[in-house]
Parts: sequence; structure tokens; C-alpha cells
Amino acid sequence: MPNIILLGPPGAGKGTQAKRLEDERGMVQLSTGDMLRAARTSGTEMGKKVAEIMDKGQLVTDEIVIGLIEEKLTQGASAGFIFDGFPRTLKQADALGALLLRTGQRLDAVIELVVDDTALVARIVTRADEARAAGLPVRADDNPEVFADRLREYYKKTAPLAGYYYAKGDLEQIDGMAAVDTVAASIAKVLDKA
Repeated sequence: MPNIILLGPPGAGKGTQAKRLEDERGMVQLSTGDMLRAARTSGTEMGKKVAEIMDKGQLVTDEIVIGLIEEKLTQGASAGFIFDGFPRTLKQADALGALLLRTGQRLDAVIELVVDDTALVARIVTRADEARAAGLPVRADDNPEVFADRLREYYKKTAPLAGYYYAKGDLEQIDGMAAVDTVAASIAKVLDKA
């Protein structure tokens, strides 16, 4: 039961690959955004805290996010977990490591989808154009200016995790610009040796 982190900037394809891993391997994607939305409406004590904080427009603390992740980890997933959107900072990486240790689990791999920023911006613009052409809603962040801001934020706060996990011997880098099936096959190789 491998537990993995998917790293990479916005638009690198983490969500696409996480969905494939859920469908093909039965892994459970732990998306912090999804967990916060679910907790907010759950009626649990943790959910009430989350709702109160979000209703005030405040950011949810790392401790609450770790608490939500711990709830999911203790429920178990026989095929493993995919951490998506967490950790985002070195402090969160330390907290996740402590949580895994406390719950008797381990991190099997950190898979970084390596991309070319210029090509990534082109990919986002194409995604927005294709959505418009199909009459589908366009994501608010699918424009070059907003996307550039998201990239800067990623490189400032989250990119240091690659070095952190490299130093621990956990980092596997994959060409995130390859075709979706090629990226999936590369991830499968990492998981099969984990």
C-alpha cells in the first residue's frame, strides 16, 4: 500500500494522474481542498471549526489540515494514499512526516512532475481556449496573468519541497510534459518498485 506525494506546479497534471491512480489502483486521493469542503458540511466538531474559520474568510491552520488528514489515514486505504495539495511548505512536510510516523505509516515516494514553465503557460491557455470552444466554463485561474502569479507562489513556497525530499532519498522526477499515458507509465514504474 504505497503512500505518495505528487509535486509539481499548477497545471502540471497532478489531478489527472491522481484520478488515474484512483481508477486503476484503487488509491485514495487526499486533496486538502476537497477535505475542507467535506468537513465544513459534515457536522463533526472538526467540521464546525473549519466552517467557522472559513465563514470568517480566514485561512485554515496547518493543525486543522493535519487533523483532517489524520482522520482519513486512520480510516485506512488498502491501496494507499495520494497526497495532493499537501504538503505545500517545509513546515507542513515536517508535520506530515510526524503524522505518518505516529499512525504507523510511511511515505513511499514523492513524485515531482517536472515541466517547462513556458510550455505550461501555453498548455493552460490551450485548456481555456478548448473549454470556450466547447461551451464549457473556463476556470478563473486559466489566464496567463493569474497563472503566472500561481507559478510564482508555487516556486516561492512549494518548490523547496523537491530539495527536502531529495535529501531524504524519496524524490522521483518525471517528465510532466510527456503525453498523459507516458507520465502514467512513469508513475507506475515508481509505484511498482516502492
